[in-house]
Parts: sequence; structure tokens; C-alpha cells
Amino acid sequence: MPLVSRSLRIIPAVPLEASLRDLIQRSVGELQSAPDSQAKPSVTLEIPRTRAHGDLSSSIAMQLASQLRRPPQEIASSLAERLTLLLKESSLRDSIERVEVKPPGFINFFLNPSFLHSLLKQVLAEGPNYGRSSLGGGRRALVEFVSANPTGPLSVAHGRQAAVGDALANLLGFAGYRVAREYYLNDEGTQIDLLGASILARAKETLNLPSSFPENGYKGGYVVTFGERLAEISGRKVLEGSGAQETARKFGVRELTKVIRGDLDRFGIRFDRWFPQSSLNRWGYLNRSLGLLKRNGTLYLSEGAWWLKSTAFGDDKDRVVIRSDGRLTYIAADIAYHRKKFQRGFKLLVNLWGPDHHGYISRLKAAVQAMGYPPEALQIRIVQLCTLKRGAETIPMSTREGEFITLTQVIQEVGKDAARFFFLLRKSDAHLEFDLELAKKHSLENPVYYIQYAHARISSILAYQKQQKGAGSLSSDYSLLIAPEELTILRVLREFTGVVELSAKSLEPFGIVAYLQELAEAFHRFYDNHRVVSDSKELTAARLALVKGVQTVISTGLRLLGVSAPEKM
Repeated sequence: MPLVSRSLRIIPAVPLEASLRDLIQRSVGELQSAPDSQAKPSVTLEIPRTRAHGDLSSSIAMQLASQLRRPPQEIASSLAERLTLLLKESSLRDSIERVEVKPPGFINFFLNPSFLHSLLKQVLAEGPNYGRSSLGGGRRALVEFVSANPTGPLSVAHGRQAAVGDALANLLGFAGYRVAREYYLNDEGTQIDLLGASILARAKETLNLPSSFPENGYKGGYVVTFGERLAEISGRKVLEGSGAQETARKFGVRELTKVIRGDLDRFGIRFDRWFPQSSLNRWGYLNRSLGLLKRNGTLYLSEGAWWLKSTAFGDDKDRVVIRSDGRLTYIAADIAYHRKKFQRGFKLLVNLWGPDHHGYISRLKAAVQAMGYPPEALQIRIVQLCTLKRGAETIPMSTREGEFITLTQVIQEVGKDAARFFFLLRKSDAHLEFDLELAKKHSLENPVYYIQYAHARISSILAYQKQQKGAGSLSSDYSLLIAPEELTILRVLREFTGVVELSAKSLEPFGIVAYLQELAEAFHRFYDNHRVVSDSKELTAARLALVKGVQTVISTGLRLLGVSAPEKM
């Protein structure tokens, strides 16, 4: 199974880490000769790459080396000695077993097994709510994703955006936000006009009417199908009339929106709202928003055109919003749309865009500030492209040429669970290669199967135990869980809350993927070395509780990713 490699992870301020940071900061202050006049470096805690190096680690000694003009190893030793004393007097005295120093100056902390045992009790008590965070504080968040132009069925690239966006919305909801999902439907503009012209040409061909297929028109088989349907519905008289182009355009948008909705429905994606771009002008949002910018002086007239003073908000140049001939640039609609998002009461706006929009980020953030909203309220994440492969063959994806495999075809080939999981196998800002052959395998080599199999295997163990005579409850003496593999599982379970919060803060669901792979690996290693059900009732009960905890967290993590947690495989 291609496991995501363990790397140093900065841990957010969950209770134990927050208290430990305070103690480290206090020790640093005592070490500095003149703490009031010297800058106090930020204290971060990380999870070491190697378990033997402890459960938490701080590099604060290396940060202080230049300031104190002492070797980091020496600073670390001084801090560790002081921390050992402070821990004995603090609320963490029963949580942290010992402190060690490793070259070149890391301070490593080892958790007490009794603390890990109490953690298991918490996992079982909270069940599917274990790991929830109050990070969002009940604030409203709007995640806008996919938002593909309705010019063709959804491609694999759109599928990746859909998987990332839906998982991110789930994650933010789990982290305390009130989340809504939105699809911005670009139902007007040059590409939509081109789609209408392409469908109209195919419709006229069907009726043997004179036609001219537009240069750079959409050539997919779906355009031919829509042309045939339009010809059947409208007939010769309508298609020869002056309104034929508009009829074809509206038909194309309506029918392709149905196709996109169907694609997303099969993928398990539901949007709370589909927001049509055309409504901005129809409802007057556009004129009112641009009027606001004119009144506050951030939209100014120069050389006959209206410019957004975006350089005042960090952009590299001012941007034309209304051309000298009166035509609007693309950003005009986005200004109105994002103002409407804020007016609807959302405090956090998250946009997921494709890599071709990277250069557009600074101007939109400038527009948000020009309207008086805080720049941090708009968070834009780029979801990189996905290369679809079958063996050594790379499959082309060109919507206009019609030479691509659709999202629905991928789902049909590998299944919804595998498709969603594989789209999340890399950070969203990293290019992804989607291996269709691996995604179809029913073996531990397949990463989603590896995790789901752990869940199913635990279900089988728990079902077997229930069938046995005299089967007791999961309540037990968890201090019996002392094997290295058992303690490793407990350590990984403890990290879930921090991973959730860090993933939500960074707006990156990949952290959940990496975590689940690590937890599944820890379980499989335990299962390969130990019997869960043994002759010892006490040890059996403790181990049943342990694997139930693993199952609970795997189920929660998969749910956040939009992937099922089967009980049988």
C-alpha cells in the first residue's frame, strides 16, 4: 500500500499542546537574560518523523541559538532541565512521562501511557463526535467550488475540484463552521455563445439546413446529441429564424446544467445553491456594486475606461472593470457576486479555482478590500490539474475537442469511493496522477481499500465477539494495553483532533487522508502481531475497546472525505 510518508506536522493549540507551549514559553523567558527587551520567539510543537523521538517535539533551542549566542544543544539541555521541574508542578504532570534532548537541539516529549489510556475512554465516549473542533465558532462559511462553465460534461479536473471542495466543506463543518456549498453557474459570455453556436450548427445539419460550424466550436459527441434534440424540439421554422442563436444558447445551458447536476449527484455532491451569473445583472447587483466602488473612489475613470484602484490593495497594477466601449471585463461580475456573498451573512468565503486562475487571485482580493471587507475573509485555493492514466498511457482531456474521459466514466470504472479518495491523494496545490488500474484493485495495494479493509476487519472482529457466549462490554482496564503496537495506535488516535484543526485552518483535506493511512497502518501492524480475542477476558475487552476506537475514528475520517466505511468487503 503506497503509504503517505510521515512528516513533521505542526500541531494547533489543542489543550495539552497549548499548556505545554505555555510552559516552554515560560522556560524561554527565564533563560533570556533580559526577557522584556528581547523578542520572544514563537513556540511550535511538531510530531517527529520517528516515533522513537517522542510524541511531540520543539525546535525552540535552534531558534534561540543566534540570540543567546550559545549552541542549540546546550540551550535545549537547559530548557529541558527547567521544563522537567515545571512539568512536575503543572497540570501536565500525569500526561508527560519524560523530556529528552536530541541533536542538534530538539526537545522531545514522551506522553505517559496512562494519559493515552484515558484518551481511549474519551474516543469511545464521544464516538463520531470525537475530533470535533470549535475553531469556526459557529461562523458562516461559504465554499464555492467546481463552478465549471456549462459547456460540456464534467471532466476529471472538475472531479478533483468536486472531491476537494466537498471534503473541505465537511471538514469546516466538523471544525465548528456553519457551512454552505455553492456552484457559480457562468451562464453567459463568450464560451456560452460559442456553445450555442456549436449546437445550432449541429441542429441545422440534422435538418439539412445551411450551417457553418464556428471556429474553435465544441466538437464533442454531446454537442451532436444536443443538436439533434434541439432540431426535434424546435423544428425548421425556429432554427431559421432570427432568434435561433439565443434559443440554442439557452437550450445548451439548460441541458448541460442538467448533465452537470447528474454528474455531481452520482459523485455524491450536493450544492445548497446554484448561483447563475446572469442573475447579477437581472437583479441589479452589478450596477449597485460598481456604483459603490465609484462612490468610495476605488473605481476611477481614465482614458474613457473605469479602473479598479487595485494597486492600493497589493495588486501589481490597476485593473479595467468597464472598458471604454462600455463592455464589462470578467472581474465586474465577480465583484458583484462576492459582495452578494458577504451581504448574505457569510464571514468566510472559500473559492476553489483551477490553475489557470492563479493570476486572478490578487485582483479579486483587492476588489474585496475596495468594497470594505477584510482580505482574510476571502480565501482562494488553487486545485491543480489531474492527469488520468491507464498503465503507461496518459488520457487526453480537451473539452472543446471532445477527446476526454468524463467524471461519470471514471466513477463507473472505479467506483465513487475510489474516485473521491484518489482525487484527494495529494495536496490540492500539487499535480495529481490518477491511476485507474490501481484504483480498481481489491487489494491492500490500493490505499482506499487499505483503509476501508481496516474498518471492515474491525467490524468482523466485533461481530464475532458479540456472538460468543458471555461476551462482555468494552469497558475494561485499559492499562493492559502496553504493547508497542497498542501504544502506537493510542498515539495516532490522540492526534486526530489536532489533524482536524490543522487541516481546517489550512483549508486542506489531504491531512485527513494522510492521517487515515497512518491509522490504518498502525491497526494492520497491531493485528498482524496480536490476537484481539484471547483466553484473557480482561485483555480481550481492552483490545476490543482499542479496535473499536480505531473503527470510530476511521469511520469519521472517511465520512469527512465523502467515502463510505463498509462493514464487509
